[in-house]
Amino acid sequence: MSTVDRARLAGLHARERQAFLEARPRSRALAEQAAAHMPGGVPMSWMVKWPGDFPVFVAGAAGAHFTCVDGIDHVDLCLGDTGAMMGHSPAPTVEAVTHQLARGITTMLPTEDAIAVSSGLAERFGLPYWQFTLTATDANRHAIRYARHLTGRSKVVVHNWCYHGSVDEAFATLGPGGATTNRPGNIGAPVPTSETTRVVEFNDLAALEQALAHGDVAAILVEPALTNIGIVLPDPGYNEGVRELATRYGALLVNDETHTICAGPGGYTGAHGLQPDMLVIGKSIGGGIPCGTFGFSQQIADRIATSVELEEIDVGGIGGTLAGNGLSMAAMKATLEQVMTAEAFEWMVPLADAWADGVQAGIDAVGADWHVTRLGARAEYNFSGRPSRDGQDAHDADDFELQQYLHLHALNRGILLTPFHNMALMSPATTAADVDAHTEMFGACLKELFA
Repeated sequence: MSTVDRARLAGLHARERQAFLEARPRSRALAEQAAAHMPGGVPMSWMVKWPGDFPVFVAGAAGAHFTCVDGIDHVDLCLGDTGAMMGHSPAPTVEAVTHQLARGITTMLPTEDAIAVSSGLAERFGLPYWQFTLTATDANRHAIRYARHLTGRSKVVVHNWCYHGSVDEAFATLGPGGATTNRPGNIGAPVPTSETTRVVEFNDLAALEQALAHGDVAAILVEPALTNIGIVLPDPGYNEGVRELATRYGALLVNDETHTICAGPGGYTGAHGLQPDMLVIGKSIGGGIPCGTFGFSQQIADRIATSVELEEIDVGGIGGTLAGNGLSMAAMKATLEQVMTAEAFEWMVPLADAWADGVQAGIDAVGADWHVTRLGARAEYNFSGRPSRDGQDAHDADDFELQQYLHLHALNRGILLTPFHNMALMSPATTAADVDAHTEMFGACLKELFA
């Protein structure tokens, strides 16, 4: 836990909660109205985790800002937790989607846009074949099912404190003696995760080899850099070691780039020349329109083609009626070709560095034992004086009470951070002034907190 005066923290938090209530009467009224038919007054349960006594209701969002129903403008450094990484409603995406709306939203038939999207993804990520879903969660599930089908094995290896959407196999952590246990908060697990999953720490190749040596692992599902427990960067050679072990033990390697796409237009895989068997991505590539996709190698495509019967191809657990719909395809084509470009990252990454520099300056000014980690267009601070090397390390550095206060302090000054961690993400529409606003706010916040 962080070495802050808890009584002082509680007093400051109470002040910020009161300021939040006074500044947002319209959001408060809507939250009370919403509670009549939505638990917690929110359309999805995790939205209650935002700081403050109720969620902020959005009136409109554009670029890197949004305005709430109380008329307050906000710098958005959350950006839909990567869903709006390319900015809210980028013009090329809006134009393409508007055009497609008049031509049909979903037909269960391909559109010409699908050809351009799959070709573009193949070029970015180096995998020749692609299939489409509505979320990265669905794509991860499909990748796991194919891996089990093709290998005849049952188990999946994941990293400790990973996150891959609502994939059942990934809600597992390391227990005593290296045993797999259900992650705290794992609601309604269909079976104990010890039956489906082996968990290893990030950056521990020896543990990974031990997990694979059983001979029953179908897939290694990984982020090439952890992002959802705080940013944890790989040791030099780690991802290459994972690739070598997957090949040696006959498991398929699945890189989940849903968040690590912040590393560049080809994600961490493209930036570092990684060679997964399958790759999953969602959220950002549709510019805000729901989408997901998974790519795979020629060898996997050939094995699927010869082992899945046409008569049963629609009932094998792969697909979905809305998957590959015309609207999502139009959004992905426009976003990938005109928004998520190399030039965009040339703007975004230096801004993330400037944000990280500003945060580090605020930390240094008060002598806090905290650290900032950078990953392309994303940066994050944690409550430890050194970078985390694995998921447990990052988890142990967390401080939920402190995090809630810092986020509420920022929100009361018109700056939104991701509610689940201390992450800031840059978009092509983010400006130096947006970053400077956070730097000024954060420095003043820490001076008061550590006074």
